[in-house]
Amino acid sequence: MTRRPHQPDDDDISAFRQALEAAGVRRIDRNQADPGKPKRNTANQAVRRQAAVESQSLQTTGRTSDGRVEAVRPSEYLEFSVPDLPWRTLSQLKRGQTAWQAGLDLHGYTLEEARAQLESFLRDAAAQYMRCVLIVHGKAWGTTADYPVLKSHTNAWLREWPGVLAFCSAIEIDGGTGAVYVLLRKSGR
Repeated sequence: MTRRPHQPDDDDISAFRQALEAAGVRRIDRNQADPGKPKRNTANQAVRRQAAVESQSLQTTGRTSDGRVEAVRPSEYLEFSVPDLPWRTLSQLKRGQTAWQAGLDLHGYTLEEARAQLESFLRDAAAQYMRCVLIVHGKAWGTTADYPVLKSHTNAWLREWPGVLAFCSAIEIDGGTGAVYVLLRKSGR
């Protein structure tokens, strides 16, 4: 047995409105909350927008480091993010909860070939509006170096790439510390 809620009649509604009016309550002009945040500086927005447009139009070939890089250990966990990236977004990336749309395996490439492949892959991914990609760099030691060359250089190259918001070592099923998830900047369609 279900009971219907009490439906107010016209007298109840009229009495309620009179009580509100007597208490000084007035109808709101617009149905929007005031979040209390100051409005953004439109001049600052214009400068940022112009900088973003210019960075998109720059030729990105050869922008990545080809000099000395900081050596990383084969099992070292890699992590990088821009300062204003939301914590939740980075946390999801680190747990492998951000689906990656494409992958690149750098095994078998020389250092120069790997850099060219990585730059080309990142440009193509951005052009296709991809949000997250997987880069497999491996953990192998260099033939003439005493550190994993491709892993160390990939770490440096991704930090310098303008469209990269964050990257971190993948979960074990996707390659562990031999691969990284790369979160790319959203580009306007």
